[in-house]
Amino acid sequence: MTSTADLLYTEVEDDLRSAVRSLLADRCPHSAVLARIESDTPYDPALWRTLAQELGLAGLLVPGKLGGQDASAREVAVVLEELGAAVAPVPFLGSAVLATSALLAAGTEAADALVARLASGEAVATLAVPLPSAPGAAFPGGVRVEADGTLTGRVTSVADALAAGVLVVPAVSPDGQPGLYEVAADAPGVRLSVPVSLDLTRPVADIELFAATARPLAGPTSAALALNRALLTGAGLLASEQLGVAQWCLDETVRYLGERHQFGRVVGSFQAIKHRLADLWLEVVSARAAARNAADALATNTPDAPIAVAVAQAYCSSVAVHAAEEAVQLHAGIGMTWEHPAHLYLKRAKADEIALGTPGRHRAALAGLVDLPPAG
Repeated sequence: MTSTADLLYTEVEDDLRSAVRSLLADRCPHSAVLARIESDTPYDPALWRTLAQELGLAGLLVPGKLGGQDASAREVAVVLEELGAAVAPVPFLGSAVLATSALLAAGTEAADALVARLASGEAVATLAVPLPSAPGAAFPGGVRVEADGTLTGRVTSVADALAAGVLVVPAVSPDGQPGLYEVAADAPGVRLSVPVSLDLTRPVADIELFAATARPLAGPTSAALALNRALLTGAGLLASEQLGVAQWCLDETVRYLGERHQFGRVVGSFQAIKHRLADLWLEVVSARAAARNAADALATNTPDAPIAVAVAQAYCSSVAVHAAEEAVQLHAGIGMTWEHPAHLYLKRAKADEIALGTPGRHRAALAGLVDLPPAG
C-alpha cells in the first residue's frame, strides 16, 4: 500500500520562502527589473551572488559531500515560486537546476568537480540544449566531437547562456555515441549570438562551436540518462516557477481591483469580475497541487515522477498564461504600458509555456505513460 504524499509546506520550506522573498523585495523591485532589461546586462550578477553564495541556493540539490545544501526538489520548488513571482533575472533554472541535475546524474569525478564549483557559487553553468527540449526527446546531435576531442556545432535558444561561464554541452562522437562535455563560455572557438527574446528577463542565446576545447564529463553509459534526468527535473520544477507567476498575477489583480473605482463603485465588486477572479483562483489552487506533487515526486524519486511532471507541466503552463492574460486585461489601460510589470509576467508565462516541452507535448507523453489509447 502506497502512502499519500504530504504536499503541505514544511517549516523549513516556509523559512526558506521568507528569506528569499525578503531578499527579492529589497533587491529585485519591478523598477529594477524594468531598468535592467533595457540595458546591456539583463541578468543581475550581484543578486545572483547573494542568492548563490550567501543564501546557498546554487547548491540546494547538491549533496553535502560536494559542498551543497543536501536539500531536495521540494526546497528548489519553493525558491522557483518566489523567483517566478519576482520575474527575477538570475540564472537559477539554467545553473542550479538543469546543469546541476545533469552533472549529478552523470556521477563522474569530472562532473562532481564541476558541481562543487556551481554549488559554491564560484561558477555559473547552463545546459546547452534548446529551451523547448522536453524529457524523453532524442539525444541532440547538433554538436559533434572531432577526432582531436574538440567540439563543433550549433545549439539554438539556450536559456541562461548569457550569464554562464561554463557550458555543459551534449555532443555525439564520430561513431554516434553520446557524451556530455564542459566548455568554457569564453574559450576560443565559442561564439554566442543573441536573438530578440520574448522574455527579456531570461533571454536565450544561440551557441556556435568551432573546434572548441572541451573536457569530457560523461560518456555513452550515462550521458543520455543524465540529460533526460536534467530535462525531467527541469520540467517538473519549472511548474513551480509558473505557479509563482500565476500567484503574483492573481494577487496583484485582486489588489488593484479592490482599489480601482468605476461608476462610483469598486471594480472588484462587479459580479462578472468576481466570477473571473474566482475561476482563476481555482486554477491557481489546482496548479499549486500539481506543482507540489511534481516537486515531491522528484524529491522522493518515485517511479511515478514522469507522470507527475507531465501532469504539472500540461496544467501549470496554461494556468500561468491565463493568469497573466487576465492581469493585463483587468488592469485595463495601465496593464498595457511598459511601465507596469504585467507584461513581464505575460512574456515569462508565454516563454515558459514552450520551455522544456509544450503542454501538448506533455499531454502526449502522459498518454503514453498511463497507457491511454490514441485519439480517434
